[in-house]
Amino acid sequence: MLDKLNILKMPKKLRITILADDRERQSQVIEYLSDMPDVAVEIARLPTGDYLADNRLLFERKTLNDFAMSIIDGRLFKQVARLANNRYKPVMILEGTGKDLTKIGIRREAMQGALISISLIYGIPVLRAMNSYESARLIRYAALQIRAIAGGEFSNRGGYQPKTKSKKQLFILQGLPGIGPNKAKKLLDRFGSVEKIISASIEELQLIDGISKTIAEKINWAVREEQSGYGFHDDFDF
Repeated sequence: MLDKLNILKMPKKLRITILADDRERQSQVIEYLSDMPDVAVEIARLPTGDYLADNRLLFERKTLNDFAMSIIDGRLFKQVARLANNRYKPVMILEGTGKDLTKIGIRREAMQGALISISLIYGIPVLRAMNSYESARLIRYAALQIRAIAGGEFSNRGGYQPKTKSKKQLFILQGLPGIGPNKAKKLLDRFGSVEKIISASIEELQLIDGISKTIAEKINWAVREEQSGYGFHDDFDF
C-alpha cells in the first residue's frame, strides 16, 4: 500500500486519469477528485457521460431529482442508449437520498421500472451515492479495481462483450421483450439506431416483420413510463 508521500511523488502518468465533462464544473465532484493525490483530473467536453476514468469507465452521474425529471420528460432512455453505445464500460451513479424527491411527483414504481430497464435491458450497472463526495470516491474506487484486474475484459451481460458498434447495438436490442437476433437486426436496419428504436411508437414498431402488437406494447412498456402513471407519494423512500 502506497503512503501519502509516495502517492504525491507518483508520476502523473501512473495516477488515475479522470476526464471530466466541462458541464460538470458546477458540481463538487471535480473538486473532490482533484483533492485526491492519486488522481489526475482533466476537464474537456465529453460527447456522452460525465466522467471518463482511466480511459476505461464512463460514468453518467445523476442526482435523484435529475433522474426523476429525465424520466418524466422522456430524456432518460435516449441518454441511456447513447451511454450503452459508447466504446467504454458504462456506469451510472445515482446521487442523493429519498428526501431529495419530496418536491417531485413521481411514483416509486416509475423509478424502479427505469432502474430495471437500465440495469437489465441495457446492462448498465447503477451505483448509489449519498452526495458528491461519495460519487467522487466511487469513481476512484471503481477505476482502481478495474486497473487491478490486469488485461481484464468487462462485459455488459452474460459474459459476452460485443466488439463493434453494430454488434453492441444488436446486443442491447436483444435485451428488449420478445426480441431475438433476427428481430434486432430488422429493427436496426429499419430505424438505424437504438435511440430511434426506443423512441418509436407502438404503430411504428409493428411495421417490422415479426413484431406483433403485443411485442410492440411490451417494448414500449419496458422503455417508457406513461405520463398518467406519475403520482406523488409522500411516503416515497428510495
